[in-house]
Amino acid sequence: RHSFSILLMAATSSSAYTTKVSGQPDTLEYRVFIQKDGKTVSPFHDIPLWVDEKNHVANMVFEIPKGTQPKLEISKEEFMNPIKQDVKNGKLRIVAYKYPFNYGAFPQTWESPSFVHPDTKAKGDNDPVDAVELSSGVVPTGTVRAVKILGCYAMIDEGETDWKVLCIDVNDPVASQLNDVDDIEKVLPGKLKEVFEFLRDYKIPDGKPANQFAFDGAVKDKKYTLQVVEETYKEWKGLVGADQSKISTANTTIEGSKGRTEAQEVENQLRGKF
Repeated sequence: RHSFSILLMAATSSSAYTTKVSGQPDTLEYRVFIQKDGKTVSPFHDIPLWVDEKNHVANMVFEIPKGTQPKLEISKEEFMNPIKQDVKNGKLRIVAYKYPFNYGAFPQTWESPSFVHPDTKAKGDNDPVDAVELSSGVVPTGTVRAVKILGCYAMIDEGETDWKVLCIDVNDPVASQLNDVDDIEKVLPGKLKEVFEFLRDYKIPDGKPANQFAFDGAVKDKKYTLQVVEETYKEWKGLVGADQSKISTANTTIEGSKGRTEAQEVENQLRGKF
């Protein structure tokens, strides 16, 4: 009965979101906008972090489908924060290895570059918190789903703290068996090794060194991870309330925020995109 109520909430929360695409995949112009009830919303600011905080179920915005290589991510700088393909040196970024999991981000989180985490001794990477989703299915770009938070790796990416939170879609067949990080190896043998080695090594073919990790690469449990998520939620609240120009905080739902924009004005500014 308890798990059914979570599934019901999850279905209600995530099914309200749809996508609207501008441009063609594998081009510089490609954008995936998130909409709710036919109105464009920001996946960074408008989608609530929590579906069911008491049971540690959060919303996840899926960016990179499992088994693919284009490096897609929420654009922090662009109006309404669409998902786009990352660009390095003028070229679309493609990761050398196929992602062995669905990858995305948690809305309403931010790893502040002004905060040096005491456990990593490194500042935040200026992005939403990354989500590594372990279900067996392939989830399309721009999908919003409810996930159970399980644990995390504290990756250090070029000197910056870059949390990788492990989670699973609440509707996955094995989700009910996964409640903390220790359950992952029991239910999905070899999965943690696969995730860690991918995160450590995926930049090596591009001539970069292996990524480093705090805690000697040990995976942290759910309790620790929830503290990280709460810290980054507080940092996001500071960001969305601040007067700054580098990150777009345009949103349609956050009362009192600098970037609050009426839905009609959002559509006016995006006219011609679709």
